[in-house]
Order: sequence, then structure tokens, then C-alpha cells
Amino acid sequence: MQSNLQATIIVSTYNKSEWLKLVLLSFDIQTTRDFEIIIADDGSDEKTKAVIDQFSEHSDLKVIHVWQEDDGFQKTKILNKAILASNADYLIFTDGDCIARNDFVETHLKLRRLQHALSGGYFKLTDEVSNKMNAQVISAQKCFEKDWLIAEGQPKTFKMNKLTKSDAKAKFLNFVTPTKATFDGMNVSCWKSDILAVNGFDQRMKYGGEDREVGERMMYNGVAFLQIRYSAICVHLHHERPYKNEDILKQNKQIRQHTKQQKSTYTQFGIKKDETIS
Repeated sequence: MQSNLQATIIVSTYNKSEWLKLVLLSFDIQTTRDFEIIIADDGSDEKTKAVIDQFSEHSDLKVIHVWQEDDGFQKTKILNKAILASNADYLIFTDGDCIARNDFVETHLKLRRLQHALSGGYFKLTDEVSNKMNAQVISAQKCFEKDWLIAEGQPKTFKMNKLTKSDAKAKFLNFVTPTKATFDGMNVSCWKSDILAVNGFDQRMKYGGEDREVGERMMYNGVAFLQIRYSAICVHLHHERPYKNEDILKQNKQIRQHTKQQKSTYTQFGIKKDETIS
């Protein structure tokens, strides 16, 4: 373990090994290296392990692969295992389809505050531009440049302001944005002690608001969420969501409604004390 460990980056993934390779590269070129990476793997095949092993051979970053057998969408369960496996006091959550700008970790660390969580966002790439992502583009940081994106076919919209490099502009846009600061798993950070205090993610929840719910319990437990969507930058690779299910969404909504009605600060369906880590 690195002696100067400031953060654990928790990256959730499932059978997207080629994308994970690009995501790991984006963390290997960060402006700070005071962090470890945990891959929260919800049952991927051997291709994902091969990518992690290859990356570890060429990077001095510590990478921990936390894996569980494929049993459908069990992201909340693997994230809880990743939390238990983390070695830093501060956790940054993201997904295996989000490429981080090279100041992503530095920004989260710079803006962290006690009893607060940081709520970032992402810039969504089209399918066409997503397919043009490669090591050269990421190393040169082209995918965070408005002119390059437009030239490659990305529509020009106001959301491109999410890619600003100006601290002053980002601070202003964070302040005026009507978007509520929430726990969105592709770009959010918090103190490990704060998420442990609410017992982590509710493992009954499948896809759809499962990350928001843990954030709501944290808020009821006294954690304030700060909006940093224009400061901590990542781009999201396009993909379909075949695991989206209306019945599950309805069940998740009921769990969240109960959390809000009861102002719940803890779940009995979260981290299991006897949880095993692969």
C-alpha cells in the first residue's frame, strides 16, 4: 500500500474490458498519484482480469480487483465489497465507461471537506465519438477539447461547458446550475467513514437510482452534498442499457420513497459484516 495514499478510486465494471483499459489509462496520467484503484467487478469474464493484470505490470499504481460471480445486476453488492477493501479514508466513485480528465482526482481531493460529499457529473459522448476513443486521444486529452469533439461529430451544445478548464467559470456554473447535488455513481466522492455510517449501498436495489438512495441516507445523517459538475470532469462512453427493467425501477422507487418518508440514516440491507472479498 502507498504510504501517502489520499484516496481510493472505486471503478464499477461488467464485461467492458476494452473500455476499462481506456479508463485505467486515464487514471494512469492523473496530475496526482496519491491514490489506489479498486475495480468493483460484477462478474466479468477473464478478459477484464487480463486488462487489469496488464495494466498493473506497467503502472506503479496499486490496483485491487474485487470480483463476484455473475448473478445478474448486483452492482450495489460489489460496491459494498469494494468499500470494505479500500485502504484510504476518502473514496471517489466512478464507472468503467467514464474517462477521467487528468485533473479529476486532484480536483476531488482539492475540494473535499469534512462532513461533505462532492457531486460531479459527466459529458455524454455520442456513439460515433465513443468509437473513436483510443490511447492516443486520451493521452493527448483530445476528448476533453470542444473543437476536437465537434470536428469528430459531437453536437455543439451548452453542455460542452462541462469541459471548461477555467476554475472561475466552473465555480460560477457550479453555483448557478439548477441540477441538485446528489450521489451519482459515475462521479462522486465522500469520506469512507460517512458511507460506512449509513451501512453502504442497499443491496436490494438493482439498476435505477441505487446510488441516489445511499446519498439520501447520507444527507439525512448530516452529510452535505456540494455541486462540482463543472470542476471534476469525465466523459461518458455511449452504450445501451439492456438491464433496464420497469418492475425493478418501480421496486427501487418504493425503497427510495421509504428512505425519504422515514428520513432513514441506515439500511439493514447494506454491508454485511461477514462479506467475503474475492
